Amino acid sequence: MYDELLDVVSDADEVIRQEPRSVVYTHKLNFRAVNGFLINSSNQLWIPRRHPSKKLFPLSLDCSVAGHVSAGEDYDTALIREAAEELNIDLTTLPFKRIARLTPPEHGTSAFMWVYLIHQDETPDYNRDDFVDYAWVTPAELLERLSKGEAAKSDLLPIVKHVFTAKGI
Repeated sequence: MYDELLDVVSDADEVIRQEPRSVVYTHKLNFRAVNGFLINSSNQLWIPRRHPSKKLFPLSLDCSVAGHVSAGEDYDTALIREAAEELNIDLTTLPFKRIARLTPPEHGTSAFMWVYLIHQDETPDYNRDDFVDYAWVTPAELLERLSKGEAAKSDLLPIVKHVFTAKGI
């Protein structure tokens, strides 16, 4: 199995060096990630459920698109790559917008990250190896489900609280 190479970053999100993902996780080093949400004209988010074969958070709710920023890659490029891999969406032809920057020390997230919105009404032709199910839900409905303990990727609740609740989206 391929061990993705990631940038290790300082507490100021400056690249220090590169390490394999396994080393970053084992030693709890700072890294970068992207998290994007499809949002439709009814202000509902497309929230998928992760595939049961996923090593981390199987069968848990997730962001519409998420992933690591690979070594030498910038945040926007990582989002474009992940959207193509996970949702079969070409973000070079579809507008997206950065809406929040979250950090481990300030927000309790697993990584330094940018959160994005992607406006789209259609359900994506998502990768069935990544996700098994989905729902269109409002941020308030998602927060209620997470608050009741529905299984979710660890960063989903902090993102919803800090981004959608605080910004009133």
